[in-house]
Formats: sequence, structure tokens, C-alpha cells
Amino acid sequence: MIIIAGELRVAPDDRDDYLTAVAGVARLARRAPGCHDFTQSADPIESGRILVYERWESDDDLLAFRDSGGPDLDLPPLLSADVHKYRISAVEAP
Repeated sequence: MIIIAGELRVAPDDRDDYLTAVAGVARLARRAPGCHDFTQSADPIESGRILVYERWESDDDLLAFRDSGGPDLDLPPLLSADVHKYRISAVEAP
């Protein structure tokens, strides 16, 4: 299991435009083989912060989706990104 998680930073006035532009990417990802979850969402406290969360069955599934192309997006500029890939070796009930 692979988890991609972190944050993106945009100008506060650009956040809604960014999220609207990437909404279609989430729909495509969620239909892709091996995708268990995919979301980019607004942080409820910090107006320029976008939360990233993806859960994939394998690296192969993740790379197949990323290599599949996708829509050309006109996105507001990112001010920063802090997103990482995590490899999960076990899953347990909380």
C-alpha cells in the first residue's frame, strides 16, 4: 500500500480556483485501477493550504495513473509543496 500525503500552499485568494481546477483529476484517479482514495481539499483553518491524500495499491498503479496523461490544467501558482510517499507494511483497525 502506498500513501501520498502532505500539503500544497497557494495564495489564499487562489485556493478555490486551484481546487476547482483539480476536481476532475480526483474523479479520474478514483476510477483508476489500484486507487483506493484520492483527494485534494481545503484546510479548514489556513486559507492558502491544500491537503493532499492519495492511497494506492502499488507503485505500479500510481505510476500508471501518473503516466496516463490527463487534462491540461491552468492552475494558480504553487507557493510551496510538502508532499511525500509513504510505504505501508501493515494495516490495523484504529
